[in-house]
Amino acid sequence: MVVETRVFGTVEINDEKIITFPGGIIGFPDLKQFTLLYDETKPQAAIKWLQSLDEPVFAMPVMDPLVVKADYDPMVEDELLKPLGELNPEEILVLVTVSVPSDLTQMTVNLQAPIIVNAENRKAGQLIVDNNGGEYPVKFPIYDIIQKNKER
Repeated sequence: MVVETRVFGTVEINDEKIITFPGGIIGFPDLKQFTLLYDETKPQAAIKWLQSLDEPVFAMPVMDPLVVKADYDPMVEDELLKPLGELNPEEILVLVTVSVPSDLTQMTVNLQAPIIVNAENRKAGQLIVDNNGGEYPVKFPIYDIIQKNKER
């Protein structure tokens, strides 16, 4: 499949790279097919893009939450994970959405609504987790953390 994207231009996507969200994503229930894109010259870059294949102009920056919160381990009800199929712990990819305002120092991630991907069958869902007394905010500041990580 060839897709014209806003961020990466024209990209060819192999079928095995397509991630299906049976229930869509929060705020965009009709967008069900995505792929994960990143600058292949920087595979270790913290921020990647969840690119919609249904609406090629739609792409969301995402990242591994463990990069900015090493103890991130939200509780998710098993019932919410059922649409993703049998989950093998080694085959789960967890991502969080990144909000990048014009002032980069105000960059945040949403720890309350992680994206869970079953890497075996490429089914995914975005879930709302128990906020655990405010431990997982919708706007968790990350700019300083990313800057410190770059210095390592």
